[in-house]
Amino acid sequence: MSRYIATRAIRGANLLVSEAEAMLERALAEKGPDTPVAFPNTAYYLPLIYGMTGQAVETLGGLQPVLAHARQLLHPLPSSRHWTPYLGETLDSGMATLLAAEAIEAIRFAYGLQPERMPGFHLAGGTAFTSPDDHLVGTGDLAGHLNGPIDDIQLRSWGIQLVDGRMPGFAAIVGAAKSNEVAVKIVRELQRRNILCFLSGNVNGRSIIHQLIEEGVELGYDTYTVPFGTDTISAIYALGFAVRSALTFGGLKGGQAREILLYNKERVFAFVLALGEVDDLKYAAAAGAINFGFPVIADTVIPEILPTGVTTYEHVVSMPFNEIEGKNDLERAERLVQKCIEVRGVKIQVADVPVPVPYGSAFEGEVVRRADMRVEFGGKHSRCFEYLRMARLDEVVDGRIEIIGPTFDHIEEQGHMDMGIVVEVAGRQMQEDFEPVLERQIHYFINGASGIQHIGQRDIAWIRISKTAADKGFNLEHFGKILHARFHADFGAIVDKVQVTILTDPEPLQKWLAKAREAYDYRNKRLADLTDDRVEEFYSCTLCQSFAPDHVCIVSPERLGLCGAYNWLDCKASYSINPTGPNQPIKLGKVLDPVKGYWEGTNAYAKIGSHGAVQEVSMYSIMENPMTACGCFECIVMLIPEANGVMVVSREDPSMTPAGMTFSTLAGMAGGGLQTPGVMGVGKYYLVSPKFISADGGLKRVVWMSSVLKETMAEELQAAAEREGDPDLIAKIADERHVTTVDELLAWLEEHNHPALVMAPIF
Repeated sequence: MSRYIATRAIRGANLLVSEAEAMLERALAEKGPDTPVAFPNTAYYLPLIYGMTGQAVETLGGLQPVLAHARQLLHPLPSSRHWTPYLGETLDSGMATLLAAEAIEAIRFAYGLQPERMPGFHLAGGTAFTSPDDHLVGTGDLAGHLNGPIDDIQLRSWGIQLVDGRMPGFAAIVGAAKSNEVAVKIVRELQRRNILCFLSGNVNGRSIIHQLIEEGVELGYDTYTVPFGTDTISAIYALGFAVRSALTFGGLKGGQAREILLYNKERVFAFVLALGEVDDLKYAAAAGAINFGFPVIADTVIPEILPTGVTTYEHVVSMPFNEIEGKNDLERAERLVQKCIEVRGVKIQVADVPVPVPYGSAFEGEVVRRADMRVEFGGKHSRCFEYLRMARLDEVVDGRIEIIGPTFDHIEEQGHMDMGIVVEVAGRQMQEDFEPVLERQIHYFINGASGIQHIGQRDIAWIRISKTAADKGFNLEHFGKILHARFHADFGAIVDKVQVTILTDPEPLQKWLAKAREAYDYRNKRLADLTDDRVEEFYSCTLCQSFAPDHVCIVSPERLGLCGAYNWLDCKASYSINPTGPNQPIKLGKVLDPVKGYWEGTNAYAKIGSHGAVQEVSMYSIMENPMTACGCFECIVMLIPEANGVMVVSREDPSMTPAGMTFSTLAGMAGGGLQTPGVMGVGKYYLVSPKFISADGGLKRVVWMSSVLKETMAEELQAAAEREGDPDLIAKIADERHVTTVDELLAWLEEHNHPALVMAPIF
């Protein structure tokens, strides 16, 4: 263990804890100990403090024992005359640094300020810290760019990507790159591998955040590139995210520090990339990251720490940027990223997609604004459809991409045109059932290209190509190249040949559109006829066990996965593609209770799949042995006993509910593989299934629902209400715009004559 690293980390920790103590003393004097402190939209209080100590800090006064604990973790600087194993002292000091950093950010929030910096509260004036003059590029030029802490809703939005491997891990990048071009290259290489990037810190007032903004790189949740702040301590939000991953998906509780750290070492593939000079505070923060099993890679000359078992491989790696082999700085940046991935052991799956723009899942949420748009297909002014169909092997020429009609060269900038995308696939293992499953992938595949926006599906697709992508040479043929490459890469077990036809000529476009609509209608009717009692097997989904080890999801024709991403046909296709994968058939066997949804096969699987944590599972009840959840659920259904019904809270809804809790707080009760009667995570389209809590009264039991669900699923909910024999039911269900307390809810239900009031008691 390097005495140099130990000295600098311990010194940095001592200074930051002292700084936090001074800030807290001033804040207590000015605001008082009862002043609330919290990070917005999270149920985990100050998450790192809560996870490591079990203390639910809600006021400034609650920070006093936290900083007292941080002070106890500190150690004196190593002696210059005697060598000792410094790793333990360094790790302790690293944890003290994290506790102090989160306390400082909490104090900043108490003052109503962004986490960027706090006027009048300067970090220590020594050479290791930001000077009192605070020569950072001011926060004004970063207005609207800095995120601060990630909220629980976004954490769960990323949940399914974290567990299915699309997002293999995250990088905490601290400092500034050698140049703007190198900064962009590093981030693009990480995005190409779908690795989430958290940005913070600076070197001499210059941050990678500034570099990316100056180069026009879009930052934010949608592009996997999240800027926390330009000071080093804002990196605490990355480690808070790691703690919340363990609490959200792993079913762990606050205070289980050792279990949380081991969970992150084994399941959360993250690393720290330190760009530029490493000062005492960065050494101290890096020591905190090592506690989590996250290695630190620096692009400067620093001492290294070899493996001891705290991380999987090396702890600290020095890779001086100018000494990296490569023809130029961009090649060196690429190799630096490759080294980071190697040191952490991140499992990467990258399809080789031959397009002239960066490609990866990190771009799936990218928005192409009208001012930046070269051309659009679909939307308000044109028609765009996509249709995938199975064909015979001799009917498909693999790799053929045909453009029928003009390209967009003649379209004026920000113009529009009609387009159809027809994908024909053939394979010995291909089945007609798989057509809609594969067709839905078109959305994800096309969206993976930087500068391309895809929304919708079927005949309401909407695609935009940005000016930047067009300038780089992206054209209509590249849609075909993307689809050909990705279908082979992702569905090679069932797809042997892929050919793509892009239609812009009006006459053939209309002919194919009519064929597509016939197919859509046929699929809709067939899916409507596919019910639980007409199949002999359901499917398991254990994707989320990578994060929630004891959770099991059982998917039936009338109950899709709680993440909303997998239905019965998806699981059937997945099993055909990968017979040893996460979706396995569950032979139902004897029916034990058709009303509550018990079968010999589902109960047997629940015991095995949950490692004994769950003994029985009811497919149709929320009150008796409900299905467990990980943390990726789209909605939470929860009993409101006073109303003799249940409420449904959407993941997108941060508002207060009649239960006196927000979605984030409720999620702690529903997730982590827990089986809690009266609380259940579900996929939103399960709400309109005839089997939705059918043992407990079904849709008529819903007394409160997030308005976002009412608006985005209006047609589906109305159809379900009519099926239940109450066409006015949705109007009788309250939402957050009208009701936020139980008393208000009861008054609403009486006024609107809600059927739950006269139904049999739910328990």
